[in-house]
Amino acid sequence: MSIFPDNIGQAVLSSSSTTTTLPLAKEYAWDYINNDFLLVDGKNVVVTGQDAVKVWIWKALQTPKNRYKAYSGSFGNDLESLIATGFSPAALSSEVERYLKESLLINPYITGIADISLSTDGSKANVSFTATTIYGEVSLSV
Repeated sequence: MSIFPDNIGQAVLSSSSTTTTLPLAKEYAWDYINNDFLLVDGKNVVVTGQDAVKVWIWKALQTPKNRYKAYSGSFGNDLESLIATGFSPAALSSEVERYLKESLLINPYITGIADISLSTDGSKANVSFTATTIYGEVSLSV
């Protein structure tokens, strides 16, 4: 016999297994070619789910961390710090992977980053990867 009523242990167990659900991700649609909001009849278009997470990823990778007061200190990336470091291709690839994960995995809708590919063309670096989200996979090249 326990000194606690029988239902207390059960209540603790059930409350610890409760998971919180995220609201549907929403963002304003983005025109990736013109690098601006997508407008239809002069009005912003709202996208949800996987498309919204893709817009968030794009914005995070286009925004240097701690540069704009409109964003929190955790939003954005530190990829600019890799410019002119003189890293070997292997070291550069490793750092790009680390910075991508640090920048993107703060978003609760993103569960993983995979298939990271880095290619350099002179002084320009191109990165492509797949982000695993709660809505499915999103492939991006930046």
